[in-house]
Amino acid sequence: MYRKIEDFQKDWAYESEATLKLINALTDESLSQKVTNEGRSLGFLAWHLATTLSEMFGHAGLSIDGPAHDSEMPASVAEIASGYAKGSQSLSETLAQNWSDGQLEDELPMYGEQWKKGVILYALICHQAHHRGQITVLMRQAGLKVPGIYGPAREEWEAMGIPAMA
Repeated sequence: MYRKIEDFQKDWAYESEATLKLINALTDESLSQKVTNEGRSLGFLAWHLATTLSEMFGHAGLSIDGPAHDSEMPASVAEIASGYAKGSQSLSETLAQNWSDGQLEDELPMYGEQWKKGVILYALICHQAHHRGQITVLMRQAGLKVPGIYGPAREEWEAMGIPAMA
């Protein structure tokens, strides 16, 4: 749980940039990649990350200028990345203008439960990391290079002349 807006903003700057880096590594052709026929596609997951910003914080009483939760997934990576970037920037600005450190203990109804505002911020970070993990698996299946997020990816180790860890 976050107790200071500044701490979240620092983490969000890195996490949202990491998510955007991953989205920008996709190709339009890869957006239909799935693990199984019944599974979510790579494009769906990337768009889900973009639309969650306005959906989640709409439940928390904030109006985020980003893609609506029920909006149709675009057919291009550029449009998904643009929507995510817009929503991410809006979240950061809107949060700074509307929530204070003293309010992070306040509870709001979220998804049938009561969540502290600081928990909502933490849940967003975890949600992004969870789906980025799913995205990287689909990227490997689609034959794409996966950028490192919390350290070098296999291709980045190889580019440094260091064997990737087994």
